[in-house]
Amino acid sequence: MSSKRYSKKDRQERLKKEIEDNPFITDEELCELFNVSIQTIRLDRLCLNIPELRERVRNVAKLNYKKVRTIGEAEIVGELIDLELNKKAISILQTDSTMVFKKTKIVRGHFIFAMAESLAMAVIDADVALTGVSNIKYKVPVLSGQKLIAKAEVTRIRGKNYFVHVKITVKDEQVFRGKFILVSI
Repeated sequence: MSSKRYSKKDRQERLKKEIEDNPFITDEELCELFNVSIQTIRLDRLCLNIPELRERVRNVAKLNYKKVRTIGEAEIVGELIDLELNKKAISILQTDSTMVFKKTKIVRGHFIFAMAESLAMAVIDADVALTGVSNIKYKVPVLSGQKLIAKAEVTRIRGKNYFVHVKITVKDEQVFRGKFILVSI
């Protein structure tokens, strides 16, 4: 946490730059960075006409969904926030209580797998593709309320086969990894 106090004008200028550099920074993280209340951050964003995090993510995602060829926008699990076809992609998924086992509050694996597989599909430059092979590993349980960040990388293309590695993290801790071979048909 920063102990330095900024004037309102300086804080707002720095806040604007922080959000430009990282559009996915939360109001809570900004509070800690500037050592002010959440209300102050929200008022500063309002004065600067900067939308809340959810709207910023939605705006970035809209641009990326138009690039996807293999699957429909609604079929991608999570918000697609970065996409370079045949190279890399990033998506975010905010987990909630509807995704968990009631007894343990651990997110069901099929949500995590679906996020990884749909991102792997989205990153390849093909009209139609199917998952031919997947090798997956769940490393750490994910709890309700945690934000998943998935990063996909196309590691190789051989003929109609696309080799895609997907890593999913929660706060920089890897919770899942998947290696997919997608087949263009």
